[in-house]
Amino acid sequence: MGPSAIRYSGLDERLARLGIDVIDCGNVVAEIPEVAAETDVHARYLPAILATCAEIAAEVQTIAERGQMPLVLGGDHSIAMGTLAGLHAAHGPGGVLWVDAHADMNRPDNTPSGNVHGMPLAAALGQCGFSIEGFKEAPWADPSRVALIGVRLLDPGEKDLIKELGIRVMTMSDVDRLGVEGVLTEALEVVKGTGFVHLSLDVDVCDPTIAPGVGTPVRGGLSYREAHLCMELLAEADALTSIEVVEVNPIVDHAGATGALAVELAASALGESIL
Repeated sequence: MGPSAIRYSGLDERLARLGIDVIDCGNVVAEIPEVAAETDVHARYLPAILATCAEIAAEVQTIAERGQMPLVLGGDHSIAMGTLAGLHAAHGPGGVLWVDAHADMNRPDNTPSGNVHGMPLAAALGQCGFSIEGFKEAPWADPSRVALIGVRLLDPGEKDLIKELGIRVMTMSDVDRLGVEGVLTEALEVVKGTGFVHLSLDVDVCDPTIAPGVGTPVRGGLSYREAHLCMELLAEADALTSIEVVEVNPIVDHAGATGALAVELAASALGESIL
């Protein structure tokens, strides 16, 4: 329901006003949890998730190879595995801006919950042993070109892996100290290079007061203006080759506020400005 909530909030119309031609490729097939096989409590519903990611990867590869910008809409952040596998297939290794309250770098052997949406970045860096049919084995991104922004809740296993791989993490404390502009300037230096530069935007990076409709809200996130400034600076840098917007959950949203915010942030990342 996450992609539908973003569409219903007027994404196509908002981007069209910016002069952007939008082609909606529709939804990929995702098996519903009620009938999916859970199989492994350490990576719940993994076969169904990887099957969906294979479809996403194929769509993203096709779009990227046509020279267009993939804008991937999601509920669950596990879809990032498909996005990054497809980008890697089209462009080779690239950089990732992971804008999220969480690092999503748990592995099946240390996950507290078994939820795969807590693992996609670790998987994309080749740390989970997951494979997507029809695509090369991970890593699909260069760990030296990954920057996390807005993080404020890490599990012990994630902290260990971050240190092991040398991932650049800019927490909300860094945002407080350096400001959004200082953090983005450093992050863009980290991710720049050949191949692709992908923005993976989890709306829970924003404070729950402005983004209540997310799966795992954490207090103390980006304010409305901080989130927009982050996206505006990315648009000014003209560095992004692809974007995904995830974790919109309309079941727990308040009058569509989070879907509308997702649309606004996507538009800012694609060049919408105040003046």
